[in-house]
Amino acid sequence: MNFLLVLEWLIKGFVWALVLLGGFAYLTLYERKALARMQSRLGPNRAGPWGILQPIADAVKLIFKEELTPAKADKLIFTLAPVITVVPAVIITAVVPWGPSFEIFGYHLNLYIADINVGVLYIMSIASIAVYGIVLAGWSSNNKYAMMGGLRSTAQMISYEIALGLSFVSAILLAGSMRMLDIVSAQGGYWFHFIPKWFVVLQPVGTGIFLIATLAEVNRAPFDMPEAEQELTAGYHTEYSGMKFALLFMAEYTKMIAISAIGATIFFGGYNGPFVDKFPWLGPIYIFVKIIILLFGMIWVRATFPRIRYDRLMAFGWKVLLPLSLAVVFITAVGIILAQLNPLLIIFIPVASLLVAGVAVALIDRTLRRKDYARR
Repeated sequence: MNFLLVLEWLIKGFVWALVLLGGFAYLTLYERKALARMQSRLGPNRAGPWGILQPIADAVKLIFKEELTPAKADKLIFTLAPVITVVPAVIITAVVPWGPSFEIFGYHLNLYIADINVGVLYIMSIASIAVYGIVLAGWSSNNKYAMMGGLRSTAQMISYEIALGLSFVSAILLAGSMRMLDIVSAQGGYWFHFIPKWFVVLQPVGTGIFLIATLAEVNRAPFDMPEAEQELTAGYHTEYSGMKFALLFMAEYTKMIAISAIGATIFFGGYNGPFVDKFPWLGPIYIFVKIIILLFGMIWVRATFPRIRYDRLMAFGWKVLLPLSLAVVFITAVGIILAQLNPLLIIFIPVASLLVAGVAVALIDRTLRRKDYARR
């Protein structure tokens, strides 16, 4: 290990932390503008031209806002909980590759912070830590509403983490590796000269499970039951204010960026795109465009779907997503074996997966219709 390598790690880590902080700030503006357009409103338009300074105004407000700590709260854990929540959201993207390696001034530069053989396992382990911050934030507040939000978060994250992990398995089987660079490399090239070899094409149902489970993991609508303003008055962060609240707020939006980056890498080809082999600087542009599109999808879901009733949220995780994800893993494994006999049989994977997903949707519709008929 030489000095230049350590310096490279420090610089890339520092730059990426700044990118995430800036991304968090302007993701809030992006969301407010997109929601305003969908709801026929203007959105922020006072602070700076077109409202582009609104995130800075919000940051200044939160910095100078008075911080209150409940008298009977566990002060140490109450203070540490926001930190425990935000740190995993920042470090989880350390294994995401942002572009191909290239030479600059004679120095070989890698556009990633860490390259480990079990990159997917690293992502899953770090993602499981985030629940501790929310649970501790709710418990340490000594507030029954906050505690209920923490308990809901625990049950919700455990329920959907299993389906999330199994959605990763289909990508691991298709790539034959847990290393993020290998997963991106396996998605390079085209079928029939125009269909990209992204895993979303081969396994659309696995991609859908990933996107749904990650919404539940970051407590985004319609899975925002740990917050649930109408019944829990903001849930696990009811007692937080000032910079402590800002950290919890930052964790949610940073996790949105992180899971969009992970989803873009595992299912949407990562930095792959036209001419990226000739012009490596196009790689970061491609993956950032994919991240922005996935973030828009999360915002669109928030503007479209109402919050799910809690019992149905849990039933959906255990009774629908879990068996469906197991079926997807089985279908992917069978499809890979068939493709070894004839490469064209790889089409079995998307076709069989979509058929199984169609059966799951039909069963859900039948169950809801029966409940509606019984209620009448």
